[in-house]
Amino acid sequence: MSAPVAATASARRRGGAAGGAVRTTGSARRLRPTTAAVFLLPAFALYTLFMIYPMFSALQYSLFAWRGTSQGDFIGLGNFVELFTRYPLNRDILRAFGHNAAFFAGSMVLQNTFGLLLAVLLHRNARLRRAFRVVYTMPYLLAPLVVGYLWTLILNPLFGPVNALLRAIGLEALALPWLGSPSTALPVVIAVNAWQWIGFPLLLFSAALGALPEEYDQAARVDGANAWQAFRRVTLPLLLPVIGTVSVLTFIGNFNIFGLVYAMGGSEGGPAGATDVLALLFYRTAFRGGVDAIGVASALAVVMFAFIFGVSVLATALLRRWEERLL
Repeated sequence: MSAPVAATASARRRGGAAGGAVRTTGSARRLRPTTAAVFLLPAFALYTLFMIYPMFSALQYSLFAWRGTSQGDFIGLGNFVELFTRYPLNRDILRAFGHNAAFFAGSMVLQNTFGLLLAVLLHRNARLRRAFRVVYTMPYLLAPLVVGYLWTLILNPLFGPVNALLRAIGLEALALPWLGSPSTALPVVIAVNAWQWIGFPLLLFSAALGALPEEYDQAARVDGANAWQAFRRVTLPLLLPVIGTVSVLTFIGNFNIFGLVYAMGGSEGGPAGATDVLALLFYRTAFRGGVDAIGVASALAVVMFAFIFGVSVLATALLRRWEERLL
């Protein structure tokens, strides 16, 4: 055997041995089911303790009569009937539900639409992409209570910088008590909520855009499509799975909103209940609802969970069918 041939054969043997070693190492690194269970057990225990157990406890509490903290007899759906028949609970629950729906609609229009727009613009400008992503994602890293109190100071009608700027440029008619008027309070809180969370859809849409093959857009351009047509006919349908996920998460978040509206409108959802939401109603019912507060508040919590969970599951199924039809 000549020297080059011998060297080639030796290299192949070494390569095969190395490949076998890599495969052995890779298989050895796979976690066994018991090892994986050990690592997952702490997270599962915490989730069970702080999420699953309270949900089942709320369901149990909602089925019994209560006198303060003393559990009474089993009353079935009595607390649920009380929730929808006792005044002012029956009035407040419908008003709060409408405000949650307005939060969801406003967030879909402002937060998710502008989040997608910013993601597309930043995707096309690689130079500023990283810096602006950090800028837009920083607000949602703050606690909603902190954001709410900061915006309360910013929008203060006496010393807030917003009204001061409007007066300085001659727009005194627009220097309004933003959080003191029922006509402006809810839209302002919705806008602040969208401002805080716009970084969340921005990150998801940016990741989805980065995963799309560039050949699709290039093929559309070759076929004569302009930028808008390529986005509408090619990019947007490919983003439908992410859009569906963002929409469902937006729905869940806005029907559970509490901290921001508590900071900006108080526990009563002021002014005059203009910013009242279901979570605030639950808070008031639980801590100021009378001797049967635990039962009625638990019934409200169960209704909220059933509605949010049911709509989320239904929306996910419908969105999947829609995606399959379009893709």
